[in-house]
Amino acid sequence: MSAKQRYDVLSGKRSQYLNVAKQASELTIPYLIHEDDNATGPRKLVTPWQSVGAKGVVTLAAKLMLSLLPPQTSFFKLQVDESKLGDVGPEIKSDLDLIFAKVERTILETIAASDDRVAVHQAMKHLVVSGNALIFMGKDKLKLFPLNRYVIDRDGNGNVIEIVTKEIINKKIVEKLVPDLMKGDVNQYNDDDSNDCDVYTHVKVRDNKVYWHQEVYDKVIPKSVSKAPLNITPWLPLRFNTVDGEDYGRGRVEEFMGDLKSLEALSQALVEGSAAAAKVVFTVSPSASTKPATLAAAGNGAIIQGRPDDIGVVQVGKGADFQTAYQAAGTLEKRLSEAFLILNVRQSERTTAEEVRMTQMELEQQLGGLFSLLTVEFLVPYLDRKLSVLQKNKTIPPIPKEIVKPTIVAGINALGRGQDRESLGMFLQTIAQTIGPEAIMQFINPDEVIKRLAAASGIDVLNLVKSMQEIQGQQQQQQQQQMMMQEQQNAPAMAAVEQKQMQAEMQMAQQQQQPPG
Repeated sequence: MSAKQRYDVLSGKRSQYLNVAKQASELTIPYLIHEDDNATGPRKLVTPWQSVGAKGVVTLAAKLMLSLLPPQTSFFKLQVDESKLGDVGPEIKSDLDLIFAKVERTILETIAASDDRVAVHQAMKHLVVSGNALIFMGKDKLKLFPLNRYVIDRDGNGNVIEIVTKEIINKKIVEKLVPDLMKGDVNQYNDDDSNDCDVYTHVKVRDNKVYWHQEVYDKVIPKSVSKAPLNITPWLPLRFNTVDGEDYGRGRVEEFMGDLKSLEALSQALVEGSAAAAKVVFTVSPSASTKPATLAAAGNGAIIQGRPDDIGVVQVGKGADFQTAYQAAGTLEKRLSEAFLILNVRQSERTTAEEVRMTQMELEQQLGGLFSLLTVEFLVPYLDRKLSVLQKNKTIPPIPKEIVKPTIVAGINALGRGQDRESLGMFLQTIAQTIGPEAIMQFINPDEVIKRLAAASGIDVLNLVKSMQEIQGQQQQQQQQQMMMQEQQNAPAMAAVEQKQMQAEMQMAQQQQQPPG
C-alpha cells in the first residue's frame, strides 16, 4: 500500500477518538481540533458560552510543561555508575560531577535557545483536549502533529508499529524539491485548482530501528528516506491516558465532558435569559389618553400628560430560576477548576502563605499519574535524542554509555522529591515541638539534613555546602587563631612577670655575693 492508502485505512480506527476530540475542543479551545481537515482558508469556529474549559486547558498545559521542562533547573542529571569506576578517590568523582554539570548546562542552553518549549506547550494543550499528540524532533526544531494530522498503529503492549502523517504543502515547493515528480502520469492529480497538495510521511518500526519516507501523489520523494535506532527515534507519539488495547490515548477533557456540557448549557441559558431580562419594554393601554408616540419621544425627566396606571413595564419574573441556574453553574465551575488544577485561594483576611502552599502542593500531587506516562513517553526519548544529536554535531563531548547514565529528575521524580522535602520538614518540626529545639542539635546530623534538603530541592551541593572535613579544618584553624590572639594579648603581662622574676633573681644573687658585715 502507498502511504495515502495506509492513512485512509488507519483513519477508520481513529474516527471515534477524533470525534470525541472535536467535541472536547468545541467546549474548550475550538481551534485545536477543527472539523474540516483539508481546509486551508479561514474557518468558522464555534465560540463557547463559557471560558472555564479554556482556562483549565491552558492552566493544566502550563503546569505540565513547566514540570517536565523547568526553565530554571535541569530536568535530568548525568550520573556515574560507581560500580564501573571501582575504587577511586572522592576527588575524581567530584571532578566528574563538575564536568557533567558543564555538559548539563550546555544542553539546557541549547534547549533554551530553541523553540522546543513552545512546541511542547502546544503539545500539552493537545494532550489535555484530545489525549494525543505527535512530536517530530527535526534537526532545527520540533514539529507538532495534532490528532487530525496523523494515524498510528500499536501492538498489544502499546509499542508503536506504524505511523502515517499528513501535511498540506504548496505545489511549487514540491516542484522545486522533485521537479521530475510533477511530470508525466502525475498530472492526472493536478486537475483541481488548488495550489496545495498532500504529502504523507510513512513511519515503520522493524528490528529495533525506525524507517520513514515521504510520498506525494503516491510517489516516494528520494531525499526523504531515512532511518534511526529505536532508542533515539525522532518520532515521539504522546498520550495523556492509556487504555489497554487502544492505539490512541484519552484526554483530560473527555473525563469531565459531562460537567463541561452542563456548564455550557447553563451558561448559554444564563446569558440569553439575562439579556432578555435586561430588555426594557413599556406597554400602554389601548384606551389610555397617553399616546405611545408621546411616551417614546419624551426625554429623561420630561413631563407629559397622562395617567401612570395606563403605562406598564414587561417583566420576565424569572429571578428565582436564574438564581438556581447560577448556583448550579458555580458548583460545576468549582468542580472543573479542581479537575484542571486551577488554584482557587480562599478569600479571607486570614489566608496564610502556608495555606496557599498546601493547596498548591495538593493540586500538584494529583498530577502523579500524568507525570509517570509523560516521563516515559516524552522526557526519556526526548533526552536520548537530544544527547545523540548534540554529540554528533560535537556541541558536547562523547558520553560513554557504559559508565554514564542520564537520569530524569523532573516530572514524577520531582514530585517525589517535593514529598521528601515536606516529610523531612514535618519530621524536624515534630521533634522541635515534642522534645525541644535543643534535641535537634543533639540527635540530628546537620550535614545529612542539608544534603537531603538539597537533593529534595534538586540543588547540586558540590562546592556549595561545606563538607565535615572542611568544617573541622576551619574549626581547628579558628582555635589556633584564638590561641595566637590570646598569646599576643597575654604577652605584655607575661613579659612583666618574667621581668619581675629576673629582677628578684638578680637581687637574690647580689645579696648572696655581699660578705657578711
